Amino acid sequence: MAGVLDTVNQRTQMVGQNRLELLLFSLDGKQKFGINVFKVKEVIRCMSLTVIPKSSPMVRGLVHIRGFTLPVIDLSLALGGKAAANPKNCFIIITEYNQSVQGFLVSAVEKIVNMKWEAIHSPPPGITNEFSYLTAVTEVDNQLVEIIDVEKILQEITPLAIEVGDKSEERKQIDKLKTKTVLIVDDSTVARNQIKKTLEQLGLDVVTYNDGKQGLEYLKQLAETGGKVEDKLFMVISDIEMPEMDGYTLTAEVRADPRLKNLFIAIHSSLSGGFNNALVEKVGANKLLPKFEPGALVAMVMTRVKELNDSKQ
Repeated sequence: MAGVLDTVNQRTQMVGQNRLELLLFSLDGKQKFGINVFKVKEVIRCMSLTVIPKSSPMVRGLVHIRGFTLPVIDLSLALGGKAAANPKNCFIIITEYNQSVQGFLVSAVEKIVNMKWEAIHSPPPGITNEFSYLTAVTEVDNQLVEIIDVEKILQEITPLAIEVGDKSEERKQIDKLKTKTVLIVDDSTVARNQIKKTLEQLGLDVVTYNDGKQGLEYLKQLAETGGKVEDKLFMVISDIEMPEMDGYTLTAEVRADPRLKNLFIAIHSSLSGGFNNALVEKVGANKLLPKFEPGALVAMVMTRVKELNDSKQ
């Protein structure tokens, strides 16, 4: 256990190789769950929690650690299970998503496993819907491991605004485009819907897929219809972490295909780390976009719109 707790913050170098490391943990039961180590800042034994009046029932309290205060979310309760009976016997997985830091209360933390994204699969059809928290599954030591949609949990606790206000002038500029179709590739239902609703307010058409492999297949099919793909698709917005194929690998595959190489690709990620910019540049993406900032998304889109409209003059 000490090894897991001591090294978890240093083991984040798998991104860009279509690999990841999962931190395995359990809640109130035998079912195993996993979270990408890349999003984990630290794992600590649960300490004294300060209760927050009128907060979400999922938030068990605040924890003070090394000068910082962060909310602690009971992950079992968030998933519809029983609340942790004795938090003092639990662990807190401290994570960073969408530029916010929070802790997840879990019963036990087990080990870190190194895996390929090809071994991470979308849930079987019929298992997930808009109310499901399951975003992917895999198998470790002949046991099913569930990977949950953390962004969905955080959205339910602290909803993010998606309305972008009056964008009539922006829509006029977008109407001049040859194509208004955007491909969104993200395994999180919440993230896909956030981007989709924002772009639709601008008058853009949206196509969505759950993982990089599906997104690449769509792009290749589009290329097979003839003509320049960049004349059919305004841009691609891709997550990094996805089953089957991550966003970096998807970008590298697109750049390696002569028919697709000129597409504008934005990497949309909740991951933190200074080396993200270097990886984005290495695989040839055009932009790194943080989740979820509607203003930044709109600004990126309109910059690209201006570039395309100016090139016609």
